[in-house]
Amino acid sequence: MTLSIVGRCAATGQIGIAIASSSIAVGARCPWLRSDVGAVSTQNITLPALGPRILDRLQQGDSAEAALRSGLASDCWFQYRQITVLAADGQSAWFSGEQTLGIHNAQSGNQCVAAGNLLANPEVIPAMVAAFEQQQGQLAARLLAAMQAGMAAGGEAGPIHSAALSIVADQVWPIVDLRVDWTAAEPIDELNQLWLAYQPQMNDYVTRAIDPTQAPSYGVPGDE
Repeated sequence: MTLSIVGRCAATGQIGIAIASSSIAVGARCPWLRSDVGAVSTQNITLPALGPRILDRLQQGDSAEAALRSGLASDCWFQYRQITVLAADGQSAWFSGEQTLGIHNAQSGNQCVAAGNLLANPEVIPAMVAAFEQQQGQLAARLLAAMQAGMAAGGEAGPIHSAALSIVADQVWPIVDLRVDWTAAEPIDELNQLWLAYQPQMNDYVTRAIDPTQAPSYGVPGDE
């Protein structure tokens, strides 16, 4: 049903999530991020409230593992959840409940953690972690490369229909928040095309939000 990777760029401090699912609009329910705090992916039979709860605990100083356990303790149906957590300092944690659907797996790596359920095979997740660790460049490109590697390793047992990419940096809002809410096929490819279109304009949107007098460098529209 869902596969995702949460990753951090050690050089910039950016934290992001890339996720895909057979369900519609996965980006509306599963990825949760907070600048200078961390990121949480809530999936399987998701309870969106767990994302903010875990981020609150991270913000209060809990480790990734302690924040995750606190979130699970608040949910009497926690065995139906699959959750990954990445703190702003790079610590990670994950949980796959006993009721996680189908073939499932989760794995932490260097500055990342990936998980999936209803997978074609367990090797999908190690392939995603390895791709993230090996890919160079901007965080978004590394997250998308990990998703593409997961699909190349088998992906989900069935078709996926939605995908999302979200990244936070120094601002309280995401600097990247791109979604493919429904498509018959290849939402990760569509998401990658969205990123390629958005990437040259990303910094302009931040700069002009802070100082509207700054001229855009890439034709960012004056009104939105």
